[in-house]
Amino acid sequence: MNTAAIQGSFESNAVPVLMVSGTRPEIIKLGPLYHALQQSGWARPAWVHTGQHGDMAAQMLECFDIRPDHVLQRQGSSLAEFSVGCRVQLETVLAQEKWGVVVVQGDTESAFQGALAGFYHGVPVAHVEAGLRTYNLRRPFPEEGLRQMIGRIANLHLAPTQRAAQALEREGVAARNIAVTGNTVVDAQLWACEHHGIHRRAQGRGHILVTMHRRENWGSDVDNICAAIADVAREYPGLPILFPVHLNPVVREPVHRLLGQLPNVTLTAPLDYLAMQQALADAWLVLTDSGGLQEEAPTFKVPLLVLRDETERPEVIDAGCAELVGADRAAIVHAVRRLMTDEAAYRRMQAGGNPFGDGTASQQIVQHLYQLLKPSRVSASQAAEREAIHGMA
Repeated sequence: MNTAAIQGSFESNAVPVLMVSGTRPEIIKLGPLYHALQQSGWARPAWVHTGQHGDMAAQMLECFDIRPDHVLQRQGSSLAEFSVGCRVQLETVLAQEKWGVVVVQGDTESAFQGALAGFYHGVPVAHVEAGLRTYNLRRPFPEEGLRQMIGRIANLHLAPTQRAAQALEREGVAARNIAVTGNTVVDAQLWACEHHGIHRRAQGRGHILVTMHRRENWGSDVDNICAAIADVAREYPGLPILFPVHLNPVVREPVHRLLGQLPNVTLTAPLDYLAMQQALADAWLVLTDSGGLQEEAPTFKVPLLVLRDETERPEVIDAGCAELVGADRAAIVHAVRRLMTDEAAYRRMQAGGNPFGDGTASQQIVQHLYQLLKPSRVSASQAAEREAIHGMA
């Protein structure tokens, strides 16, 4: 059967694709893929929201014009309670239909539970943003462990970069099951710029944008980073610093104590996605421990200082867009001072494009999912295995 005939058969009998997400970053990175699948002609995407994030997730779903087909009820307040409740409810969703594939993104508990549910039901699992590694199970925790475990049971590994693909190959994943697509985070940014009018509005240099939330920076590292920001604010009183502060008291208390009285430092509540994209567009420099901002800032040609000792996104370092400074007070101040005084160094960090993609990742993923699911790839043994698993359930 030729490709046109296969495409026609899919259009008349669309393949149900289950997309599982529960956190703000997952929605951002799966949103463009959801719309691309809707427009594919062969897929019928169904969105499961696990409830891992509450109001933040609701805002993101609205931003990307997504109405979930299944909304799970979050159980308990701990991650363990959430995991158990999520897993039980996903069983019900998986049993409702013969899904063609389960799609998960990244390294959250929702992604892991979605992948695990698909695995137990004999449904192929496609892992978006596969292959990110630090090989330190404590940094970041629990994300590093979760993404490695998803990698063990996924059927299709959609790596954002060649480096991520190479990490998977070193772990024994067959090359035929890996596809380098770029990162859908860039697709999401371009979608937001087009649909919500994001563009640079700042006059002159712009501000320093600071974010900090990772567990590994809690404690003395928070104090060190805040002390460095205070040093910069005092040395450059005309330079505005925007710091959306994480709501956790472990972060919030020292940030307000050490930075709250500085006139050129603005402390705000966490920004929603569109406000953060606008803040990036208006930034001169980003100081962050966020993985997502490491991917997003290069789209707007904003250099980054990464407040971590290692990153699972080394491409941004290799491309010259970012520098690792950790939580070292002197290193942070030195790096900001160098960029303030060395225009050529600053321009070099702006020079490259975004190493994580060109905005076509979603379309590429749709094509790889089509190749995974088209009838000629479904063997009798796979079908028998799936029936056996359902029979044991």
